[in-house]
This record gives sequence, C-alpha cells and structure tokens, in this order.
Amino acid sequence: MHDNIPAIFLINLDQSTQRLKACTDRLNSQNIPFERVSGVYGKSLTQEELTRHYSHTLNLKKYHRALSQGEIGCYLSHRKAWQTIVDRQLDYAIIIEDDFKIVGPLQDVFDSIAELNFDWQLIKLAAYENREKPISYKSKLNSHFDLVVHKKAMTGCCAQAISLEGAKQLLKATDKFARPVDTDIQHIWETNVPVYSMMPYYIEQAGEFESDIAKASSGTPVKKYFWKRKWQQFLEKRLNHTATRKAIEALKSKLNN
Repeated sequence: MHDNIPAIFLINLDQSTQRLKACTDRLNSQNIPFERVSGVYGKSLTQEELTRHYSHTLNLKKYHRALSQGEIGCYLSHRKAWQTIVDRQLDYAIIIEDDFKIVGPLQDVFDSIAELNFDWQLIKLAAYENREKPISYKSKLNSHFDLVVHKKAMTGCCAQAISLEGAKQLLKATDKFARPVDTDIQHIWETNVPVYSMMPYYIEQAGEFESDIAKASSGTPVKKYFWKRKWQQFLEKRLNHTATRKAIEALKSKLNN
C-alpha cells in the first residue's frame, strides 16, 4: 500500500453513471481509493435552494451574465466537498470532477505535496481544457514538478488540492457567490486563497462527455454583456497583478525558510 494518499473526492451527478465508470477505472488503474461526492443537479433545485448561496444582486454587480442552474449546481457541489474537508478536519483533500484522464503516476503528486514544508491552501493539478497560461513565477520542487504561480490563476476545477485552511477560507468567502466557481477562485484578492499549480500536470481534462453543466441548465439562452465584461476585466487586471505579486513574495519567503 502506498503512503501519502490523501482523501480524494470525486464530484459526480447521480445520473452520470458512465462518467463514474470511466473515472473508477482510471483511478483503479493506479490503485487509488476515492470517495464519490454526489453532485448537485442544478435543474432539480428549488428557487430557495438556487438562491441560498447564489446572489442575483451580487451577480448584476460582479459578472457579465447570470449564472445557469448547472453552474450554480456545480458551485454547490464544490462547496459540498470543501465542507466535507472542514467537517472531517482533513489536512487536505484532492477534489476531482468526473471528466479527467491520468497522464502520470499520481503517487508522485501525493508524495510531492507531502514534501511541502509550508502552509498552502490551493494547488491546481489540472487546467481547463488543458490550456496554458503565462507563468509569473516557478520554483523547482523535485525531479518531477515545479511549483508555479501563473500571471492569472488557471480556470477550471478539473483537479485541485485544497487544504483545511483553504476550504475554510473558500467557504467563508463564497457564502454568497455571483460568478462560476473557477472564476471566483481566480479572484485571489477577494478569497485570500493564493493559487499555485504543480506542473507538469499529471491530470488532464478528458472532454469525452457532454457537459453536465449544460445538461443541468434550462434551455433559455443567457444574455451576455460584452462591454460589461471588458470593463470588469480592465478593473480586475490591476487587482490581480497586485495580489499575484504578493502571493509570489509570500511563496518565496515560505520556500526560503
């Protein structure tokens, strides 16, 4: 039996049995145990459930379009996983969405995280649609990985490690939310949760199934506001630059201690 295997939570909708089978096979291929977290199906939520944490008023101020029911369900699914970390007082857990493939030995990932000798809160282990983003800082961890801070935190929540303090802080910061979960995680100046990546990624988004978020949403088109989005991006660029610089300075200090 390998050491250093953390709790692994797989977010999966009850009706997504094909996805569960594919994910189970992939994790079993490396003898990695996991726990399924029953995903929140947006379409089945009552109005009260939809608005318990999602704020339409905040959405009008902070985002360029309303969130779909599927996006709200996805967000609530991640909050459910974060809450489980807090309820069980886990040092950390890896949260995976059910649309991934493994492209390297995950034991190397677990061992490398165990080697970190400082308090971290969130480490990205995959990228949305396997995209690349400009890197502001990287530090060699070992022969396998670099610890990376991107110019702007990566989108997507395909796979990420979240510590107990990270989960507490994310729950606190998102009690009322207005944007998709991965977008909020990018807003590190609001969450106070710095985002690192462990690269190269040994987990990739598979993209082999139709989006559950799309299926869990109503068929009504969501109105988007192009110039509102551009203005928000303009305002956020400076805030992100300052917060990222502080995150890099803090990381350098931690690594040098």
